[in-house]
Amino acid sequence: MVFAPGTTTDIEWVAAEATVPSIRSRAAKLFLRRLRKDARCPIHRGSEGNAMLTKNTGRTAKALALTLALGLGASGAAYAKNPMVGGAPMYAQKTIVENAVNSKDHTTLVAAVKAAGLVDTLNGPGPFTVFAPTNAAFAKLPPGTVESLVQPQNKAALTKILTYHVVPGVYTAKDLMALAMKGGGQGQINTVEGEPLGITVQGKKVYVTDVKGNTATVTIPNVMQSNGVIHVVNAVLMP
Repeated sequence: MVFAPGTTTDIEWVAAEATVPSIRSRAAKLFLRRLRKDARCPIHRGSEGNAMLTKNTGRTAKALALTLALGLGASGAAYAKNPMVGGAPMYAQKTIVENAVNSKDHTTLVAAVKAAGLVDTLNGPGPFTVFAPTNAAFAKLPPGTVESLVQPQNKAALTKILTYHVVPGVYTAKDLMALAMKGGGQGQINTVEGEPLGITVQGKKVYVTDVKGNTATVTIPNVMQSNGVIHVVNAVLMP
């Protein structure tokens, strides 16, 4: 089993596979390897027809593989498989809480979720869309705010703030953009807390504005979860 002269080489196939981003790596690379395997067929000496067939098959398979790789590369940024957040991979088969606890950028958020008693809720079936502020976002709050909110006597206030970051259902960045465009550039989305969040779009960026007029930027969109989706934001939203 060899390649005919002029057909796709192993190095070219590896290069094609390497262009497939991690987003859909398993399915895409298995497909590429299947094409690679199918491009190989026996060549009988003296059989010009078989050699030509193998040569054409190899070239066609290479073209299909590269097309697939480029296509996935174009769409992959929006729906990355196991994207890195806070130095840890986020797994689509895990829940919001199961993933969040592994992000070094969300230790404050996780501590707040635990203090508010929302772990079971965010581990539940949902689905939920969560705008997840980073540690740096919480650090922008007035000194002592976080330390005060996680105290047992302030559980109700903390719960109100956290549930203001949670929306029932799954809204990807594409959905949020469509919502904003439908409203002429501005849209609204209702939170679990009860008050709305404003959604605006500039270029490819999604912005979320609270009822007090504070705006957060979605810095990492579409972190898919088994029970919803997380959008990392750079500010804490206040109801």
